[in-house]
Amino acid sequence: MSAQAVAGPPAETAQRPSGEDRLRHRLDKGDLVRTVFVGGCAAAVGAGVTWPWPAVPLVAVVGLIVGCLPILTEAWQDVRGRRMSMELSMLIAIAAAAAIGEWLTALVITAFVLAAEILEDLSMDRGRDALTDLMSFLPTSVTVRTEAGTVPLPLSELTPGRIVVLSPGAKVPVDGVVIAGRSSLDESRITGESLPVEVQPGNRVYAGSINHLGGLEVRAERVGAQSSYGQIVEAVRAAQSTPAPAQRLADRLAGYIVYVALGAAALTWILSRDLTATISVVVVAGACGIAAGTPLAILAAIARAARTGVFVKGGAHLEALSAVDTVVFDKTGTLTQGSPEVVGVRPAAGSAADDVLRLAAAAESYSEHPLGRAIVAQARARGLAVAPADDFEYRPGLGVSAVVAGRRIDAGTVDLVPAAGVGAAMSRAQDGSAGSNAPAAKAGAGPATSVHVAVDGGYAGTIALADGVRDCARDCVQALHGLGLRVLMLTGDRRETAEAIARDLGIDDVRAELLPAGKQAAVAAERSAGHRIAMVGDGVNDAPALAAADVGIAMGSGTEIARESADVVLIGSDLGDLARTLVIARRARRIIMANFVGTLVVDLAGILLAAVGVLGPVPAALVHVTSETAFILNSARLIPARRRER
Repeated sequence: MSAQAVAGPPAETAQRPSGEDRLRHRLDKGDLVRTVFVGGCAAAVGAGVTWPWPAVPLVAVVGLIVGCLPILTEAWQDVRGRRMSMELSMLIAIAAAAAIGEWLTALVITAFVLAAEILEDLSMDRGRDALTDLMSFLPTSVTVRTEAGTVPLPLSELTPGRIVVLSPGAKVPVDGVVIAGRSSLDESRITGESLPVEVQPGNRVYAGSINHLGGLEVRAERVGAQSSYGQIVEAVRAAQSTPAPAQRLADRLAGYIVYVALGAAALTWILSRDLTATISVVVVAGACGIAAGTPLAILAAIARAARTGVFVKGGAHLEALSAVDTVVFDKTGTLTQGSPEVVGVRPAAGSAADDVLRLAAAAESYSEHPLGRAIVAQARARGLAVAPADDFEYRPGLGVSAVVAGRRIDAGTVDLVPAAGVGAAMSRAQDGSAGSNAPAAKAGAGPATSVHVAVDGGYAGTIALADGVRDCARDCVQALHGLGLRVLMLTGDRRETAEAIARDLGIDDVRAELLPAGKQAAVAAERSAGHRIAMVGDGVNDAPALAAADVGIAMGSGTEIARESADVVLIGSDLGDLARTLVIARRARRIIMANFVGTLVVDLAGILLAAVGVLGPVPAALVHVTSETAFILNSARLIPARRRER
């Protein structure tokens, strides 16, 4: 009955029995037969079978030898490791009962201990399934495209850059980008999104998804342990092997309870000379509910978070997450999409909005600037024909110039298009209003950035672009406020832009125009003030702040260094998953604390009642087993329900 009971299966485990086969696998026949045999021996002794000597019944001796063998093995390992355990205390109680001729009591206690082991193993197996279910999901082989056609390849031999061919119904084995085909994917295992997601060339896919309809070809980018799914598996595995602070505390408390029980038993013997009461004191104290229930709760919580599309890199990080009181967000790429989009076009008098957009897109067609790419993308989305450009020239800080169909096109700031200062004002005066194509940010976007367009030196119009706020950001901030958390924004962007987005999202505390070192210093200052900080970011410039926070949280769409620096990763970059994970972490902490308090109350009350003779050895064993099972099952409530394949 120890925390080691939650140790996961070996890494090479690939298949797991199901249904009745799984239940038979869990119910080890040896343990079951041993428990039934000891129970039968107890029934025989209770019925008066005392052959060959009434004082030492053979059936009782055989029953104790058979039943105590696994208890003795664990107790001996604890003695060699110089640690006190419940197995050792139970063995002492059983031996003491047998020594005074209480054979029935000794057998009943042994049977209870063995039955508790079985119940504990059944609960822990459900926790181990959280890992085994993940590990057994991905296929063992994939189909890759080569110059000679398609060939099968073991998943373990797949490398980044290979082209993976997915047929309808296939499981996606890698993180990558679709290069051919269209389909819909079930990404619920990896992002928590329950609805199918439509994908086409250029879209990103995640390992652990299921291809529903069409065939796809995917260029692998991350495989094996580096994929999103592989990182989730490794996070759950790490949760089983790396004890969190709460787990270490539970182990220490379990040891203290055993010492208290043995001390109380010694005091009972000194004061009463009642050996039966002394044995009852040892038997009633049970610490397995917290020693095994704590790691089970942590594992189950991490597995539940993984089901929503979040992987937590260890129990210590889950515990820290449960205690945060402040969530700090980066802006660009975290609260916003991280890429600008066209939010309005204002043509000059005599020009058409589509012509302005088409000419600007032609001039920007060779540009790598995010604003230029956004203009080209918008023109293509509208189905506009983008003519080829000649004499392309990029002017840093100003914009671009090019010749399109014999005309000189300039697109950029007012310094590049001086006529925009007068032309834009005249256009607004003639409109009398902003109009549907006005260069103002649409709802959910920050202040617009203007790209002015001139044709042969004459002002043609202005295109407005803004970095749109993520659809989930506003709901996330509201949910965090509902949990009683402070919400801050740290950004290197201009103050007016940051404040506009903060007002839209309901964030009161904004700190703008910060360099990476400034973000790190701000997080450190908040921690020095006594706050427990969770920092959410996505870029290279966020890595120092992520590392400085109590819990660093990275967006799955962010940079590699941000994901590596973080303690938690939102795989699908859905901020709603953050609030759900905080709820899970807090629930796990409440369950662990309930187990701690419940164990102390039950054990102290049981020791007192046993010491005064109210509880005999058999009722004491029943209290021990019942309370232990109740606390383990309390932790097991966090284990996510098994998925049915769609």
